[in-house]
Amino acid sequence: MFIELKDINFKYRNAKALTLENINLSINKGELISILGRSGSGKSTILRVIAGLEVPCSGSLIIGDTTMVSDSYFIQPEKRGVGLVFQDYALFPHMNVADNVKFGLRKMSRQDKLQRLKEVLELVGLMGYEKRYPYELSGGQQQRVALARAIAPNPSLIMFDEPFSNLDADLQVQIREDLRSIIKKANITSIFVTHDQSDAAALADHIIVMDQGKITKTGTPSEILGNAKKQSIYGS
Repeated sequence: MFIELKDINFKYRNAKALTLENINLSINKGELISILGRSGSGKSTILRVIAGLEVPCSGSLIIGDTTMVSDSYFIQPEKRGVGLVFQDYALFPHMNVADNVKFGLRKMSRQDKLQRLKEVLELVGLMGYEKRYPYELSGGQQQRVALARAIAPNPSLIMFDEPFSNLDADLQVQIREDLRSIIKKANITSIFVTHDQSDAAALADHIIVMDQGKITKTGTPSEILGNAKKQSIYGS
């Protein structure tokens, strides 16, 4: 397994109950996983734990051959090689597309940055947009810039938190098809958090269903969503 969470438990400081309870999850390299759940199910918290933005009460996380978290060990977020695309894209409004994408490439030479910029913009279909600013782009184009910025440093994992919530319905359909294609071409392991079953079905190789901080079901989109009604895919 490329990513493995073992017995992860997590509780926010002022919470009475665990937000994540005994989370065990294995992901193969190159897989697209969707974590599907209602608001408050703990799905976004899993991303924060994997990214290192939250510290679990107990359990371990391994990415590749490296232990990121254990009961006695913790690797800081910036050293994990993980990309995170936020719901609002978090683009820098004062930077153009090129500068947004190159932001995470600080250790590269100028020439290497330009080469990598060209590679990722070609991948996401935005060649020619280098000098545009976020306010000059559509919602779908902004999302592509956020994806290009996340891919540019060659992360081992990219995670998306409700990536389509700011797009209208027609654009969602097109963008999620394009996004799956781009991720597969880049061969980057990915995790998508969503409450939308259509997004999960269109994107994922496997779906993880969460309810009240626990994983209740795992399987392929057809196994999880084949004949399911919205109210029946979650725990009882």
